[in-house]
Amino acid sequence: MGLSTRPDRSSGRAASDRGNGTVEYDPQSQEGWVTTRLDFLVNWGRAMSLWPMPFGTACCAIEFMATAGPDYDLARFGMERMAFSPRQSDVLICAGRVPFKLAPILRRIWQQMPQPKWAIAMGACASTGNMFDNYAVVQGIDTIIPVDVYVPGCPPRPEGLLYGIMMLQKKVMNERGSDHALRNEMEPDPATQLYLPPPVIDEISEPFGNSVSQMRNLP
Repeated sequence: MGLSTRPDRSSGRAASDRGNGTVEYDPQSQEGWVTTRLDFLVNWGRAMSLWPMPFGTACCAIEFMATAGPDYDLARFGMERMAFSPRQSDVLICAGRVPFKLAPILRRIWQQMPQPKWAIAMGACASTGNMFDNYAVVQGIDTIIPVDVYVPGCPPRPEGLLYGIMMLQKKVMNERGSDHALRNEMEPDPATQLYLPPPVIDEISEPFGNSVSQMRNLP
């Protein structure tokens, strides 16, 4: 197979109008063209290269390790690079229950992650608190950080986490760059420095106490 010279652009007709409103383009140099929307191209790159930040606290973390193993192979989704560094990750995967003492740590990790970022609540404990409905466990991490995908189960199987990742990819593909509300950060209340007002915290932690008002049920 040899090399051939590029055809002369002046020879032949590049574009013509047939007179009926139809325009033809006949590339003489056999150049290829690709047209697409910028949102689609950017979202495709993001969805296919999500770097996870694992935050495992209980048995769900073992299932997450199995998902990253050879039997299920997260590398198929571009997620084989476990960051373990919030400043180099895109997806926070919270696998397991979160005690109240650990909640500020989880919130700080989320704040250190650069935009764009997403969060997956893996398992019933991370999603709702599950059976640990007591004074020590956060009743769902969505009271601390925004959550994009909830994966049910106690613990969920690796197939469940993979399905959640596919749902997150679909969500990323449908994002619009013009929607600035997607990247809004949660700001604390200037008076209390809480991300949730005390009445909401009281309602979430009913009938147990919390760090805001331990004895609120008493007169």
